[in-house]
Amino acid sequence: MLRRRRRSILLAVLILATGFITGKLIIDSTDTSMAARDTVSQSSPLPKATSSTQVRTPSERQEPQASLPPVVDKGKGEWDYAKPDDDAGTIGHDGTLLKFKVAAEKGIHADVDKFSEAVAETLSDKRGWTASDDWRFQHTDDDWADFTIYLASPQTRKTMCGGDTYTSCRSGNNVVINMERWIEGVPHWKGPLASYRQYVVNHEVGHRLGEQHVVCPKKGELSPVMAQQTLEMRGCKENAWPYVDDEYVTGPSGEYN
Repeated sequence: MLRRRRRSILLAVLILATGFITGKLIIDSTDTSMAARDTVSQSSPLPKATSSTQVRTPSERQEPQASLPPVVDKGKGEWDYAKPDDDAGTIGHDGTLLKFKVAAEKGIHADVDKFSEAVAETLSDKRGWTASDDWRFQHTDDDWADFTIYLASPQTRKTMCGGDTYTSCRSGNNVVINMERWIEGVPHWKGPLASYRQYVVNHEVGHRLGEQHVVCPKKGELSPVMAQQTLEMRGCKENAWPYVDDEYVTGPSGEYN
């Protein structure tokens, strides 16, 4: 009887001891697992802060925004005329002399003198229309001139030439540069805004000289200046000049729709 009681007591002690050890192992295993998760969490890089605000750097093709006037849809229909420089002289060496005036519409926040400088630089470039020795140009402020280059608001451009308010145009002796294009260029022109301005002056003056529209001769080649690059490129590369490497750049007759 005494042996049975001792045996029962010993068995109970063993059961209690086993339960304590098992419980301890379960608790230790749980703590270790939690510690491991904490370690992974602390060693993993923290998510980087994100922001919906994008910093945009100025495009190479645009002037600093502060220097660009706002686009005015309709100006006053009156003009400021630029005075030629006293020492400007004649542009080109041979060919027919054409005298031109330069004007900017009032009410469109345009600096007529800066516009005139850009026009003169374009016409004076050795890649311009004088490269053929067929033409010479001279800026004048006389009442009479062979043609006038106007910087006009989109609505005034439409009044002067008819048609749309998007492109620039030429009507008779009026070479009309659309102020909106002068300020904004066109999206598909990948070069600087200054080169687009050179293109549009050469293109519209080219019409005054009797040049007609042509189209891209072959994908990947330079576009002729008389192609309607304001509308599209047709696979050609943008080009502001009639002559490149002393060669006239042209293509098949035609227009872009």
